[in-house]
Amino acid sequence: MDAVEIIKVIYLFVVGICLGSFFNVVGLRISKGESIVHPPSSCPRCGHRIKGAELMPVLGYLFIGGKCRGCKTQISIKYPIFELLTGLLFIVGYYIIGWNLELIVALTFISLLIIISISDLEYMLIEDKVLIFFASVILIERLFINSGFNGLGLGTFFNYLIAGVLGFGILYLIAIIGKKAYKKDAMGGGDIKLYGIIGLVLGIRLTLFSVFLASLVGALTGGILIALNVVKRDQPIPFAPFIAIGSLIAYFYGDAILDWYYNLFIQM
Repeated sequence: MDAVEIIKVIYLFVVGICLGSFFNVVGLRISKGESIVHPPSSCPRCGHRIKGAELMPVLGYLFIGGKCRGCKTQISIKYPIFELLTGLLFIVGYYIIGWNLELIVALTFISLLIIISISDLEYMLIEDKVLIFFASVILIERLFINSGFNGLGLGTFFNYLIAGVLGFGILYLIAIIGKKAYKKDAMGGGDIKLYGIIGLVLGIRLTLFSVFLASLVGALTGGILIALNVVKRDQPIPFAPFIAIGSLIAYFYGDAILDWYYNLFIQM
């Protein structure tokens, strides 16, 4: 790894953990209808304002020992975890995709998945405001990166558009079937809309694969949690984190996995 490579990795990691800190604020505040800029971050129990070294991503949590400096209440480990996860995923995106225009889409996509995972884990809710913002940004990115604007033609761009409609449609169909089968909502509206955006990122083939992966990861995790009595059989589980995992695996490794499986099947 040369000096330039090291600088890129450090840069992406630092930007990632800083944005991860901001994404914590976005994911937690927007769902409550609060401003993401005011008031400044503070302890939800005693109101102690977080400032100075306490605000540093990851390190700030370690600096205060994971406790509020005012009332000594334990601060959730989720904050530094999501900060660190964002930084690491930014690096993974760079290593897999490279330093090119598609990396812009990758970093935007990672940002979306981090925010919706935070809000869904906390409130079982994915805000329309977040989805609308990222849908607009990713649509513009796809328009300029994968369309006639850069000489590639509109065919590739329309593939992503069709995938967006397909992703939304598949999840909507699953929700309808689930509601009829279980007599209750089997999937939230936010999950359905989210897959419309995922289609814009993955394209048709990988969108379909990501639905399979998200369902598989969700089913396995849910089964384990039920077996361990962590959750009850009829207890709702946030699905957005599983969608995030399935979508990122499909985005980064989907083509390689599907090609390997196809070649294995042909050889049989």
